[in-house]
Amino acid sequence: MADRLEALEATFRRIATTRMRGVPVLHAGLSVQAVGFVREPVAVGSKSASVALPMLMGVLVTPWFMNVLRLPVTSVAEAAAAGLLPVGVTGGRRYGEHHLDFVGAHEPTLGAFEQASLFSPMFSFADQPAAVAIAHEVLRLLRLPVAASKVAA
Repeated sequence: MADRLEALEATFRRIATTRMRGVPVLHAGLSVQAVGFVREPVAVGSKSASVALPMLMGVLVTPWFMNVLRLPVTSVAEAAAAGLLPVGVTGGRRYGEHHLDFVGAHEPTLGAFEQASLFSPMFSFADQPAAVAIAHEVLRLLRLPVAASKVAA
């Protein structure tokens, strides 16, 4: 899992210094960081447990966005093989009482994954600790059991 998250961060650090270099939506006080990634149960959002691969779910903070990501534990080129949405296709996934719209994505150094936008651009965050704190809070809320999330509401 650590290797996979290192690859995730390295991929988006590279994007920050290449494709995103000089783009005005970059928050200079933020950096790329994978926050709170854990294995999610195969049944969450999968069409068939026999088709879907184990996924990691967490939040990716970058200088230009904060997204919830679903990332296969192993790199896969073909999204369908992992039970993921195809590139550019949107689909809903439930986490507790929360519905998120994910979009299929692919990066050559990472493979297929899904992402749900939380914030973009990131100028409302004072610094990296503030962004990371919000990422942790989002994950806490998404991971509440259904009964607990109804009580908290």
